[in-house]
Amino acid sequence: MRRYGPAVLLALVGAAILRVSLFSELYLRYVQAGLRPYLVVSGAALVLLGAAVAVVTNRAGEEHGEGDGDDHGDGDDHGDTDGHGNGDGHAGHGHGPGGPRVAWFLTLPALALLLFPPPALGSYSAEREAAQRAARGVGTFPALPSGNPVDLTLGEFGSRAVYDSGRSLKGRTVRLTGFVTRGGDGTWYVTRLLVSCCAADATSAKAEVRGAQAPPVDTWVTVTGTWHPEGGLGSDAAWPPVVDARSVRQVPQPDSPYEKR
Repeated sequence: MRRYGPAVLLALVGAAILRVSLFSELYLRYVQAGLRPYLVVSGAALVLLGAAVAVVTNRAGEEHGEGDGDDHGDGDDHGDTDGHGNGDGHAGHGHGPGGPRVAWFLTLPALALLLFPPPALGSYSAEREAAQRAARGVGTFPALPSGNPVDLTLGEFGSRAVYDSGRSLKGRTVRLTGFVTRGGDGTWYVTRLLVSCCAADATSAKAEVRGAQAPPVDTWVTVTGTWHPEGGLGSDAAWPPVVDARSVRQVPQPDSPYEKR
């Protein structure tokens, strides 16, 4: 059975990819929605490749077995010559195509990925980033939609709060959704991770929440409130932006936990 190790490994990895991309929305924990077709094709290709490797391996094993039967058919003569009396004595020397049995342990990570997909990035990943932000420059932003509250992403809220010379957030009620992170000084934030392609390039956007008790870390919440200006435009004192909360409501984690950067 060891000879089928590579085929099993390919099939398990392919099945894991198909599970998160074709049969569920779990792929959104790792990549943008637009990459789903590529994941499906990759997963299917790996499963088919694993099947092809298994077929080729099986045929090679059958041919090898037939060859041994032809070569060692006169087992009695071989036994008379070397005294072993075993026409297929060479089969016990471990020279088969299967390789070491420890290679089967390589299937464990693939099996774990298939059965237990990793969760989306959360507060730990957000807190690792040392608030390094690209210098976008101060300027005017398009007017916000009419009505209150207005739903904003954490990225857009932060951009307008820090860089908008038109102060478009002033006097508006906003609604922000993200997960809870904590600061070292007892403050807490509603946070979202922003990605360009996949989770590997994630950066964080967050807003400090004042006027409400902090839910547990990594809890997903919707915060409704008003912008609280801090610091000058484009200054370090303006980051992170602050929202005075009117309500904090716990919500389920969305299917797509990341914002597009």
